[in-house]
Amino acid sequence: MYASFFGLNREPFSIAPDPHFLFMSEQHREALAHLLYGLGGGGGFVLLTGEIGAGKTTVFRCFLEQVPAHCAVAYVFNPKLTALELLQTVCAEFRIPLPAHTDSVKAHVDALNLFLLAGHAGGRQAVLVIDEAQALGAEVLEQLRLLTNLETAERKLLQIVLIGQPELREMVARPELEQLAQRITARYHLGALRLVETQQYIQHRLAVAGPSAPLPFSAAALARIHALSGGVPRRINLLAGRALLGAYAQGQARAEKRTVEQAAREVFGSQPARWPGAPRAGMVPGLVPGLLALVLLLGAGWLWTLRKPAPPPLAAGGAGIAASAAAVAAVPASEAASAAAAAGSTPAAAAAAAPAPAAVALSSDPQALLAAAHPEIGTAWRELALRWNVAIGEGDACVAALQARLGCYRSAAGGLGLLRQLDRPAVLSLRGAVGPQVHALLLKLDDQQATLQAGAERFELPLPVLAGMWRGEFATFWRLPPGWHDGAAGRSDATASEWLERGLTDAGFGPGRPLADRVWALQLAQGLVLDGRAGPLTLMRLNQLSGVDEPRLRGR
Repeated sequence: MYASFFGLNREPFSIAPDPHFLFMSEQHREALAHLLYGLGGGGGFVLLTGEIGAGKTTVFRCFLEQVPAHCAVAYVFNPKLTALELLQTVCAEFRIPLPAHTDSVKAHVDALNLFLLAGHAGGRQAVLVIDEAQALGAEVLEQLRLLTNLETAERKLLQIVLIGQPELREMVARPELEQLAQRITARYHLGALRLVETQQYIQHRLAVAGPSAPLPFSAAALARIHALSGGVPRRINLLAGRALLGAYAQGQARAEKRTVEQAAREVFGSQPARWPGAPRAGMVPGLVPGLLALVLLLGAGWLWTLRKPAPPPLAAGGAGIAASAAAVAAVPASEAASAAAAAGSTPAAAAAAAPAPAAVALSSDPQALLAAAHPEIGTAWRELALRWNVAIGEGDACVAALQARLGCYRSAAGGLGLLRQLDRPAVLSLRGAVGPQVHALLLKLDDQQATLQAGAERFELPLPVLAGMWRGEFATFWRLPPGWHDGAAGRSDATASEWLERGLTDAGFGPGRPLADRVWALQLAQGLVLDGRAGPLTLMRLNQLSGVDEPRLRGR
């Protein structure tokens, strides 16, 4: 109804899980890494929890896109089943043939065991994913635990992924489910988006719906959407969509703070929306005394710490799933400034009030990195694509990325200088003294060390150590300009030529000289290879100078 009024081609805030609007925050990428870790985790349980509307389905859809061909996935979306009904559903999902009139638990378990043994012998992996798992009954959970007993002498045969609301965490913490809890090999809780991520989320959806449309929200309105929605994507969609409808009805070119507040009353009712972590109904009467007691306790603890000698520093430890899941990201300065503006305080005050970042345990063992890195570069390409908010499946990653207007760039011997210049995450090809070539994702680079990711693990290596296992071979994505094709004939498109002309002019290399001379001058000024051709490296630099939204290396 309001899309064309704001210059949009389509409705940007539908709550339907449209893959075109995929937005992967850092948390979503971490959650996906945990699910992918479960594919090779050797059996047991992987637990993914999150508030209603936090994006668990989004993560799961990305997970399905990246399941390797040798993995068979059974998906149970209705967990309100008996133990027998669950086994029937699992066998049906795996397409396991059963004799007629088979209605016993043992017969289904025996058939499943034969299927898993045959798959293991053929090099296949079986994964069972159960959504809304907080609705599972105690009897069904016990049956699932027993299924993890199906194993060979070397490994367990079935990996089970449980996805559910926060109540699921409380369930598995019960004493009667201790045996199940001990078999959880990885767990992650998907929280709400931070203020900056909420703004990025809204801008991303608007860019998909109308790339050239102006932002139809004021800064105060964006901050209010975050506060009222609690950073939950589904609530953001509901609130932002209703706010745009309200602005349209009033003939306003953008939604203001008061429009958002009115939309919240219409969407969430007269009561304020409950965001993740807010007290539930029935908890308010005791809240004030409880907070007072907490303040007194913290005050006493603070006085005690003033007299307590400082503890010795923690020893450096290896990275792992638990460390990654427990890590809390620092609040960026830009977010502190935005929050300060919304609250009417100064950025400095907001930055002072921001929580300090939690320490993240990173391994510095190069051999552990080589062991965790991916033998197939396709897996590393898929991890890199998530940094661009793009999910790609099996097959040629570069062909799939073209659908998202991303081009592939590969260098056989680029070096750290080129990576710093490109300033984007990249797949590095690594090799030890012995063994095959493997691949890991470069996330952070400074003058002393580099941070790499392989699956769910992260590694921090001094640059001389990295140089001992890397010969400069890397690969990365770059965003194709409008009308550009990832090939030699790219500039034959009039739209691409206009973009190049405009980019050169904005960079200070305006008209008046032949195009090749202007490209040459840009390359000379930016320290690029001098060939006078607008190739990928030159276009990447023009993207950077033009402020095109692309992921960057951190720590520079």
